[in-house]
Amino acid sequence: MKKYTALVVDDSAFMRKMITDIINQSRLIEVISTARNGEDALEKVEKWKPDVVTMDVEMPIMDGITTLTHMMEKSPTPVVMLSSLTKIGADKTMEAMSLGAVDFIAKPSGSISLNIKEIQQEIISKVEQAVVSNISTFQKREKAKSVSLDTESRFLKRNRPMVNPIIAIGSSTGGPRALQEIITNLPSDFKAPIVVVQHMPKGFTKSLADRLNKLSNVEVKEVENGDLIEKGKVYIAEGGKQFEVIGNGAELIAKVSKREPVNGHQPSVDVLFGSIARLPHCHPLSIILTGMGKDGSNGIVQLKQRHPRTITISQSKETCVVYGMPQAAERTSLVDYVLDIQDISTILQEKV
Repeated sequence: MKKYTALVVDDSAFMRKMITDIINQSRLIEVISTARNGEDALEKVEKWKPDVVTMDVEMPIMDGITTLTHMMEKSPTPVVMLSSLTKIGADKTMEAMSLGAVDFIAKPSGSISLNIKEIQQEIISKVEQAVVSNISTFQKREKAKSVSLDTESRFLKRNRPMVNPIIAIGSSTGGPRALQEIITNLPSDFKAPIVVVQHMPKGFTKSLADRLNKLSNVEVKEVENGDLIEKGKVYIAEGGKQFEVIGNGAELIAKVSKREPVNGHQPSVDVLFGSIARLPHCHPLSIILTGMGKDGSNGIVQLKQRHPRTITISQSKETCVVYGMPQAAERTSLVDYVLDIQDISTILQEKV
């Protein structure tokens, strides 16, 4: 079987060698070449036309962000960023996600991680996911389906208005860019709280929330234990912890705790959705966005059982980077609407 090809980009010769050795353990992918900086990477991409690229965020001569920008304009290729666990690294990684990187990997101990082998399974898994991802979503903006937004809007408007609405969103691979598409298009007077689980490690969720807050009309923050969940605000789960919404009389309160992973995830979409299902008086609207796996599907079942009027939306296959989570949601037969990512914020404004 012919393997996919990878280009490894890092300014450290040690890291290039280690990452190459790790990727070459994959049954699907082999490293065809390496590059020591962004300029070198752009030349190698043109020469070798790899199926996937791993790229360090911080490099001399031309850094990962600049390189990614040029690459997505001239030679769109699935890219997995490698970042140090620093605030600067996290902030730049979130910028890379918005520019078209498929995913990222946090180096366990800085730019030169001698213990990089500790995360070799994560590296192999994410590179294998990236090589089959749908990066065309980063280039085209036209609608992918024949169903018009006007038709969907007229149908949704005939429904009764939502009372005590709460919007719950789950996303994974490709999620930061999808969340940006939705949240930055909401008005400052949006009339429902929004709670979000994005699969991401600790430290990076704060950078994601801060970036979205700067770009949006609504307030966006990384949720903290005890936060009052208020309308017109967006609360993003902290990486490495579970996020639940609990009732306290007429108020909704955030419960953030360190627990066991669910479906291999902490935070988990199922945990968040399940907590909302247990709320006595609310009208949930759940959204499953791009991502690998099936996290959120069990939560959808719980929501529909406890709150039959729950509205569930999944992101269309054509606009997903990875269709796994939306596909799993649709297989429950409980999804009400399948929408292109650029239509979701409009539907939210009409329903809430």
